[in-house]
Amino acid sequence: MNRPFGAVDVAANLKGAVPKATTQKILAALAEKGEIVQKTYGKTSFFVANQASIDAVPADKLTELEAECKTVEDNNNIFVAEVKAITAELSKLKNCPTDEELEAQIASTKQGIAQLTERLVPLRSGAPLISAEELVKIDADWAKWRQEWIRRRKVFTTFWQLATDSLPPQEAETLLEDLGMEYDTTEHKTLEKGPLCAIQGTNARSNLKRKRE
Repeated sequence: MNRPFGAVDVAANLKGAVPKATTQKILAALAEKGEIVQKTYGKTSFFVANQASIDAVPADKLTELEAECKTVEDNNNIFVAEVKAITAELSKLKNCPTDEELEAQIASTKQGIAQLTERLVPLRSGAPLISAEELVKIDADWAKWRQEWIRRRKVFTTFWQLATDSLPPQEAETLLEDLGMEYDTTEHKTLEKGPLCAIQGTNARSNLKRKRE
């Protein structure tokens, strides 16, 4: 780069391979020989290449270099765009399932198709379908006995809390086992939170609203 440098700059560019004081002496010696030019500003000296020894670049050569530089920049922009496109494609491929994952998905889909096909066998063989009236009766029975279960559970909970309020938790558990009773299992809790009970609860609220109207 054709610009002035101080001894500190040169020593830094040399990554400390030459001490600053030695660099100053070397630069001063080169200036005395006329190979470089030394300019002093106050207590600081700067060194620059002897401009008289630098060949002037013809105008046509500068134009050629500028054209070459522009070509390199244009090519670099093309490469940057290609790298960007390839990077996006690579990211897309990484998000796609692997061959093993695709095989697992295909196997799972085939299994689902087989299960659904098996369910269709009775229908294809002419088995009688459940009528709309039977479905209504099933829903009514389900709602009736679920409400009864909820009512009995509430009664049990209320009386059990009264009966065991003064007992330590461990004795209450022992008493529960001795009486042959148990709380709702995980399956019961899962069923209560599932879509079947959620739909039933929605239907019950709708029926209550119609009755009030």
